[in-house]
Amino acid sequence: MGDAAPPRDAPPLVDVVLPCLNEAEALPWVIGRLPVGYRAIVVDNGSTDDSAAVARAHGATVVTESRRGFGAAAHAGLLAATAETVAFCDADASMDPSELPRMVALLAPAARDPAATPAGARLVLGRRRPTVRGSWPLHARLANRALSLLIRLRSGVVLHDLGPMRVARRADLLALGLLDRRSGYPLEMVLRTNERGWSIVETDTAYSPRVGRSKVTGTVRGTIGAIRDMSRLLSAVKNGAVKNGAAKNGAAKNGD
Repeated sequence: MGDAAPPRDAPPLVDVVLPCLNEAEALPWVIGRLPVGYRAIVVDNGSTDDSAAVARAHGATVVTESRRGFGAAAHAGLLAATAETVAFCDADASMDPSELPRMVALLAPAARDPAATPAGARLVLGRRRPTVRGSWPLHARLANRALSLLIRLRSGVVLHDLGPMRVARRADLLALGLLDRRSGYPLEMVLRTNERGWSIVETDTAYSPRVGRSKVTGTVRGTIGAIRDMSRLLSAVKNGAVKNGAAKNGAAKNGD
């Protein structure tokens, strides 16, 4: 027996931020895979197709962010969110939002006292596991592997994948004071979570071929741009601009 749908006027259990640039073809599937009580916040970041109209037609809240950049779109979605828990997911159908409840279950309870340190993760990352050959282009996979190693060497955070699907408490994310508005946003989130000594965990998530053409890591040019943005942040770690915290980081026990 499935979960009962919440009342129409009930606040969302989880807000799911979907940064979007020309994803009209993929959005119906992505929004349709959201669990009951999860609200899609589609952040239109300069689309020239019908992404915004398609998102609204499928019940999503649409936010327009004119500043181009993944971080600009993701942060606009975070600011628009009202749920206690916020998730981020690509809007290209490469990841399945139906996996989000399993990730949310790994989060620590929301801290009523800002100084408290509840047991559990403060940031949960989806570690991408390709479902078929070609899901993850070789150049992007190699770049991710090299980046994970650099993160470990410079900050002490042990990660296998800087996965784009992730969940955290909204209050925690706002407290991080994230500033990057380009491709470094996901990395800054990890570094600042670690700086505060908060726990980060990874859990396996399926990674399938995206719908349409990638605007970032699916292209060599996009990958180079992402590497440049993230290298700048890692240099800041090396120079002490971003402190290295003694976080308790690790992987959820469903694969190494």
